[in-house]
Amino acid sequence: MLETNLAGIKLKNPTVLVSGILGVTGQSMARAAKGGAAAVTMKSVGPKPWLGYHNPTVVANEHFMLNAVGLPSPGYKNNEAEWNGLGELQKKDVRVFASLYAWTLEEMEEIAESIAARKPDLIEIDLSCPHMKEAGEFAFNPEQAAAAVSAVKGKAGKVPVFPKLSPNTNRMVEIAKACEEAGADGISAINTVGGMAIDIEMRKPVLANKTGGISGPAIKPVAIKAVYQLYDALKIPVLGMGGCTNGRDAIEFIQAGASAVGIGTAVYYRGIDVFSKVCLEMQQWMKENSVKSVKELVGAAHE
Repeated sequence: MLETNLAGIKLKNPTVLVSGILGVTGQSMARAAKGGAAAVTMKSVGPKPWLGYHNPTVVANEHFMLNAVGLPSPGYKNNEAEWNGLGELQKKDVRVFASLYAWTLEEMEEIAESIAARKPDLIEIDLSCPHMKEAGEFAFNPEQAAAAVSAVKGKAGKVPVFPKLSPNTNRMVEIAKACEEAGADGISAINTVGGMAIDIEMRKPVLANKTGGISGPAIKPVAIKAVYQLYDALKIPVLGMGGCTNGRDAIEFIQAGASAVGIGTAVYYRGIDVFSKVCLEMQQWMKENSVKSVKELVGAAHE
């Protein structure tokens, strides 16, 4: 009932652990798989060791999480901890998605070549972290985004490539089309929404970086709109994400046009088994509404 297909990748259910949540080691990703995720995305790996930002880096309430962690990474040459045990997950029909970021096209090529040799099921390009000034124009310029996709595709071989797009631009659909033309196999959407919080007693921003990225339930309407627009504009599939917390949310993403649904901040709200919970809630809704497969729901809101 819940099986789906994402750019030729067969998933036993539509739930995917997004990058940056529990993706630090093979063991942590195995926990997400045990919690029901059909695929797990590794934390984005960069070209060199990078510490990220100083604390405080995260603030959360019942509506959203705001973070500016700063893409900490050991560098792609030093990330054995991330890869250890992932081959065992693949043997158990859990798909493994890698994620990379870089500041130049040359760095993207180097990292992509290294990652592709590990044979992940998919490579995601993090074009769009909202609080990394060093990221340049990749997230906001169609030509730059297309160049990034082309660079990674040139080294990825047969591994599907999905650029992760930013909602913090009015050119997202244009950028997605440019990525499609450059050879992207699908699109991940959306990354976090730029935001800020101020401690009014301290009279200063809460985060050390001052601004950060918003995730969680508050951004779901933004994400749904993005997925809906991308489904209309593209021929390649969309991995939808941004505020998915329960089964109804997942079905909403799929009806908007997502072939699979990324879940991240909901781990904070509902626990590591949120993936199983979402799947059970989806199954219940599908039975009540006489829906036999996820395929029947993909893009259903466009009919």
